Amino acid sequence: MSTLAHTMMTAARSADSGLAGPGELDRYPYAEAPSAARVGASVWDGADQELGRVGRRAAGSRGRGLHGQLVQQLGQMIVAGDLGADRPLVPEEIGQRFEVSRTVVRESLRVLEAKGLVSARPNVGTRVRPVSDWNLLDPDIIEWRAFGPQRDNQRRELSELRWTIEPLAARLAAGHGRADVQQRLVDMVEIMGHAMGQGDSLTFSRADAEFHSLLIQVAGNRMLEHLSGIVSAALQVSGGPVTGCDRPTEASLTHHGRIVDALGAGDGTAAESAMRQLLTVHPEVERVVPAPREH
Repeated sequence: MSTLAHTMMTAARSADSGLAGPGELDRYPYAEAPSAARVGASVWDGADQELGRVGRRAAGSRGRGLHGQLVQQLGQMIVAGDLGADRPLVPEEIGQRFEVSRTVVRESLRVLEAKGLVSARPNVGTRVRPVSDWNLLDPDIIEWRAFGPQRDNQRRELSELRWTIEPLAARLAAGHGRADVQQRLVDMVEIMGHAMGQGDSLTFSRADAEFHSLLIQVAGNRMLEHLSGIVSAALQVSGGPVTGCDRPTEASLTHHGRIVDALGAGDGTAAESAMRQLLTVHPEVERVVPAPREH
């Protein structure tokens, strides 16, 4: 295994701090909610009492400490429908429920607002926004949906999106012929082969995600490049045999190798074909993307 490949697979991914800029904390006033808002059962009844207990993250929390855990917990509850638009989210209640400071609460709500999940308005409070306002391409929201009640729809939508993005990216990437990129892709395939031989599915999946992300980034299309994080998230939360990337197999490794060979030869058609074969579902399940209808 090359030094570059080893370094890429062992280096920790940087986490977004999510810290607010000057003057942003007052967007979420920390005060008692109006008495009318407190009528009825507590919004937290039946909620998990451990921060992060519900979370299942393939690559570690994208936030740090209590702030990251609270973002994850609230995000999961919103996506699961446990927190709805019927009443505002009261920062003081959140702080008391999860035993965190007002700063942690405010910063967490700010992050959730940036993802389109909540909005804070004067005299209205902080409320959950409709699904149509959510940033459904946000890696966190992808993950929360993938492990919540919407898991089946999320996996299907991700698979359909990959079928749209990646074959095109493979075709475009074949025209670049960059030796450094070619070597990095070779490194990833080498790592995947070694990991499969060792039964190390985690290292395999990380190398796989790096392979697909890199391929999109070198396609020469900035809009496609912007979607590379979505493909990585899709690989991390697939949770089942939907595509040839979902588990280490000899066939998967072979198809990755064919993509690398086609890229090295500058053959866009072969690269696109190899990617489509890689994204073909396993024989024991139905095709995720149906064939065109006959008229």
